[in-house]
Amino acid sequence: MDELLIDWYSKNKRDLPWREPGTTAWGVLVSEIMLQQTPVSRVEPIWREWLARWPVPSGLAAVSQGEVVRAWGKLGYPRRALRLHEAAGVIARDHGDVVPSDVDTLLALPGIGAYTARAVAVFAYGQRAPVVDTNVRRVVARAVHGAGDAGPASNTRDMADVEKLLPHEDEPAATMSIALMELGALVCTAKNPRCVDCPLLTDCAWQRAGRPEYAGPLKPVQRFAGTDRQVRGLLLDVLRDTDGPVERTRLDAVWADSAQRDRCLDSLLVDGLMEQTKTGLFALPGEHSRGHPRRGPG
Repeated sequence: MDELLIDWYSKNKRDLPWREPGTTAWGVLVSEIMLQQTPVSRVEPIWREWLARWPVPSGLAAVSQGEVVRAWGKLGYPRRALRLHEAAGVIARDHGDVVPSDVDTLLALPGIGAYTARAVAVFAYGQRAPVVDTNVRRVVARAVHGAGDAGPASNTRDMADVEKLLPHEDEPAATMSIALMELGALVCTAKNPRCVDCPLLTDCAWQRAGRPEYAGPLKPVQRFAGTDRQVRGLLLDVLRDTDGPVERTRLDAVWADSAQRDRCLDSLLVDGLMEQTKTGLFALPGEHSRGHPRRGPG
C-alpha cells in the first residue's frame, strides 16, 4: 500500500504554500492551527499574511492579543489565535525561537494537542509518527476495515491502525502520513468518493465488500446560522472593524435576541477575546485605551 500511495501523492498532491521547500516548522505549526475545522481556501491567504508579518514565533509573541485576534479575521474559532499567541511566547522564551521537533515537548506547549504535535513532528521534521485526522480515519476505515466510514473516534485504535501502515523509515513514513490525508481530502471523500481514481482501488476492503453503506452512529450536522458561533463572530467583527473601544450600543445593534447576545458577549469576555474597561467600553484584548480591563458581562 505504501508504495502505491506515495507514488500517487507525488503525482497528485496539491500545491500548498506550507508544503513548499524551506517552510519552517513555525510555518507548519501556524498552518495546522489554522486548518483545524477550516477549509484550505480560507486559510491560505491568512497564512501567507501571518508568515509575512510574523516569520518567527517571537514576532507574534511581541504583539497584543487584540492584534492577533484582529489579524485572525474570519477564520472562525478565534480562541485558536490566542492559543497560538501563547504558544509563540513559550517557543520564543524557552526554545530559542524555534518550534521543537520532539512530540512530547510539542505537547507541553500551550494549546497543542496530540494531532497538532504529531503533525508538526511529521510534516516539519520528517519523523515517523501516526497522524490521524478525519480524512485519514475514513481512508483506513474503507481500505483496511471495509466500512463505509470510520464511526466514532478512538484515539488508541485509530493511532494503532495508522501505525501499522507506515513504513519503518522516517522519510517514507512521513510522506505516507501526508499521502493518506491527501487521499481522503481529494479522492476518498465522505460523499461521492472517486474510487476509479484511487491508487488503492484493487486492494480496498470496502470495494471488495461491495461498498456497503455506513450503518453506525450519524455525525451531527453542524449549522451556523443563528448559533452562538455566528453571534460571537458578529460581536467580534464590530471590534475588528473599529480602532479603539466601542460603546455597548454598538454591540447591541448586531443581534436582536438580547438573551443570546448577552450570553455570547459574556462568553467572549470569559474566553479573553474581548475586554471591558472601567468606563464600560468594549475592546479587543490589550487594545483598550483607558481604564483597566475586567472580565464579566458588565
